[in-house]
Amino acid sequence: MKTNTVGFDEHEVLHHLTHYLPAQNPLKDFVHHNTLHAFQSKKFHEALHEASTIFGYKTYLSITDFRQRFANNEINEIVLDAIIIKEKGLDNLQAWKEKLLKTNYDESISPRIGSLRSNWNKYYAINLEKSTHGLLFRVLCSYLDQGVAIWNFPIHDKGFLASIRELERNTFKGIFTSDRAKKLLQEDASITQLLELIVGKEELFEQYLFDQQFGHPGWSGIIATIENNPSSLLDSRQITLEELIKFELLLEIDTLDSKFNNIWAPLGFKVENTNFLLFEKVAYSELFDVLSLWQQAFEWNFYDSVLSNVQNVKEEELEQIPSFQGMFCMDDRECSFRRHIEHIDKNVSTYGTAAFFNFEFFYQPVNGKFYTKLCPAPVTPKFLIKEEHRKKKQAIDLHYHKQSHSLFLGWVISQTLGFSSALKLFLNIFKPSMSPATTASFKHLHKKSKLVIENKDANQRESDLQIGFSVEEMANRVEGLLKSIGLVSNFSPLVYVVGHGATSINNTHYAGYDCGACCGRPSSVNAKVASFAANHPEVRAILKERGIDIPTSTQFLPALHDTTRDEIAFYDEETLSENNKALHQQNGITFTKALDNNAKERSRRFDTIDTSDTLEKVHEKVKRRSLSLFEPRPELNHATNAMCIVGRRSLSKQLFLDRRSFLNSYDYEVDPTGDYLAIILGAVAPVGGGINLEYYFSRVDNQKLGAGSKLPHNVMGLIGVANGIDGDLRPGLPSQMIEVHDPIRLLVIAEHFPEKVMYAISKNPATYEWFKNDWVKLVAVQPETKALFVFEEEKFVSYQPIQAVNFIRDEMQLIATTKENLPVGIITNTL
Repeated sequence: MKTNTVGFDEHEVLHHLTHYLPAQNPLKDFVHHNTLHAFQSKKFHEALHEASTIFGYKTYLSITDFRQRFANNEINEIVLDAIIIKEKGLDNLQAWKEKLLKTNYDESISPRIGSLRSNWNKYYAINLEKSTHGLLFRVLCSYLDQGVAIWNFPIHDKGFLASIRELERNTFKGIFTSDRAKKLLQEDASITQLLELIVGKEELFEQYLFDQQFGHPGWSGIIATIENNPSSLLDSRQITLEELIKFELLLEIDTLDSKFNNIWAPLGFKVENTNFLLFEKVAYSELFDVLSLWQQAFEWNFYDSVLSNVQNVKEEELEQIPSFQGMFCMDDRECSFRRHIEHIDKNVSTYGTAAFFNFEFFYQPVNGKFYTKLCPAPVTPKFLIKEEHRKKKQAIDLHYHKQSHSLFLGWVISQTLGFSSALKLFLNIFKPSMSPATTASFKHLHKKSKLVIENKDANQRESDLQIGFSVEEMANRVEGLLKSIGLVSNFSPLVYVVGHGATSINNTHYAGYDCGACCGRPSSVNAKVASFAANHPEVRAILKERGIDIPTSTQFLPALHDTTRDEIAFYDEETLSENNKALHQQNGITFTKALDNNAKERSRRFDTIDTSDTLEKVHEKVKRRSLSLFEPRPELNHATNAMCIVGRRSLSKQLFLDRRSFLNSYDYEVDPTGDYLAIILGAVAPVGGGINLEYYFSRVDNQKLGAGSKLPHNVMGLIGVANGIDGDLRPGLPSQMIEVHDPIRLLVIAEHFPEKVMYAISKNPATYEWFKNDWVKLVAVQPETKALFVFEEEKFVSYQPIQAVNFIRDEMQLIATTKENLPVGIITNTL
């Protein structure tokens, strides 16, 4: 930040400000990301210290919490000593251990942000935030509204400030009361001109704007996001951060003029100390040194136990052709589902990959007005998949009739059906049921839907998008998919392509429960497209020329796993051959048993479910839980995520990872150069790391970096949530999603030679930054010797586990487990 220099540059400051604001999309596209992305160019612990000092964020657990975990043996003393010795030297072990365990520290935070603007209260006895935010938030919410409001913003197609100007000209009583504010609005005064009136001193302008916009970072952040990506709103609105700042400055001038009858001086002429240096170098703090040591000990207590077991895993030999193969999302929620399938059928092979399955496109369902992105958020697809016309029966509920907001019919409906609504709400307590309001994953794609997938005419386009994929384009994507996961031979008669989604009701963060690789939506359409392509005869002919020979008897079958209800739906079953239909029927039994076991395992963390019940009863209660209006935790989603394993399934198949691991399949023998590994790690870092860090920061500071409790949340214009009707938008995750989460950085374990892993992470500077600056931790496993190498200070160094953790536990005992927290890294018996 440039301070105490002449020459205030509006555009440079706006760019700088946008960099530090929360970068969260509207609710429909809620995708996890690193909350402190603005600091990612710095080392992790240095960044956390700066973020806390500047913006007042809490970035670690408290010392009391760490000490309690140490007392509970969640942090092993051996690990703690090893961390202190590594960071401070053997000679300083006892002195620093004393500080960590016994010294008292003042953990209160006095942030730099807000220090200038707080002087309004000191010199004028006025709280400008309280005086302006209520009106500011209501106008913004009304203008950006995506369908909640009964009445639309009067003018919304000319840009935000242009609409406000026209509104002021054509209404009897407008937003502003003072003549000066009205005149400045019509003259389109610049930010600099407005700051000259409010602040006066140019060297304070940037500090003032940071103070002002971080008074409501949620609204400022989402407007900056919408400005950069207008398509994030289905009902588009033209608005910029510059317009927001101008409008807020005008509101402040209007408030000051009205309260003080135009007799007030700029704030800069009142403050005695004008040396506000928001981004000045942060001084050393022993408190943060202590906290960083505790954090590392907490993390390595977990990392070390996992790595010690990875080395002890003995690879198992499967029969040459597996009974069936399944491609699942790398999502940590699929970790246990895959494990239960493999336990029931010992000859199954499962694979993990990003569940857009290497097919990036927009999707348009029958009668759909909008295109839905079904690929990672940063990708801009050039393809469109359309659903073919079919007779589509809509769920009917008169409560949602379009006339329910009209004057007459709205009154009639409320006075008649309103009473039945109360009855249904009461009955829902005892017997939750599906309704049109339920966000159900299986609604995303009907089982009878037919899609336009193949492009047979290059001129077949719509809105600059190519409808469907050509044979060559499908072959390229299937090849990339199969080679990246190492499935290039020994194909089973059936290969399941299993996407995932979630079902919930009354849940504002529903998109965060679906597939992040599909921009927060179920991945059933992607599974169907990928299966169609892999089954295409011409695609297979091209793949055969490229060394992937898929037998004609092999069929790829799309499916969708609902992770909340633990149900599965299969698509295109009618296309199966007679032999494969019989095999599929038998495999269905395996899937059913695995889903029951998975629901039982998940239930041990649900306080409302008695895990001692039978599998069937527990599963039924899990399903009912997903439909309850009064359940703020339909599932725990990514809570407890802590690692990502990129390698062959044999590296982790015997390990009980307690649903804490992303599992991305990869075979180093298929990719000797490391090019496919580079692509995988290029996605693992921002996707897996983004999920992990949003959970981390929402857990350590749920008020500023998270969304607080979801119970008082109010949906604002269908774009975000706030507490009450006049609150700031809440970025991050609600407390109900992170209560059981342990805030530790993601451990990425990659199976390849260290020099190849180095090559893979170095290809893309953006990927390298994640590992170089320790926002995620990286370990390479030498595939031939199982030797471990940790990436530190931009090089790989040999690592020997310091804990001997090797618990043996029976697989069926895992399923029967009640509420206990199981240690990760258990090697399970094969029954």
